[in-house]
Amino acid sequence: MNQVYVITRKQEELFRFLEMNSFVVEDLGNSVYKVTRDEELPVFLSVDDNTIYFEVDLGNFSEYADRDFYFQLLDMNTEILPVSFGINNTNTEDPRLVLVESRVTGDLSEHELLSVFDALELAVDKAEALLKRHIN
Repeated sequence: MNQVYVITRKQEELFRFLEMNSFVVEDLGNSVYKVTRDEELPVFLSVDDNTIYFEVDLGNFSEYADRDFYFQLLDMNTEILPVSFGINNTNTEDPRLVLVESRVTGDLSEHELLSVFDALELAVDKAEALLKRHIN
């Protein structure tokens, strides 16, 4: 007899789901959350009614920022999809190189959510290699 599989669907609150999957969630206020896992860089989530925005702060690299550096970042964007590099200019005195991604919350699956964290983790590794070349 062939195996028959049944797919079930269960709904879980976002932060409870993350905690059940070994993430630590810290509420920073104003619908912003710091999410950490193991020794990875924190992922900051901003949540509104329809979208979750993900951001990983890689630091201020403005002293290394030349045309070649930005070209390599943009070129690497094609390798790190679905996430991408960006610049957070919230504090104009301290621009931050960030990794960003977003997801619509309407029909967010567990696999889709966890894949964003995995993609961010892989992108951080690639970013570290690129950043080390520019710092040295």
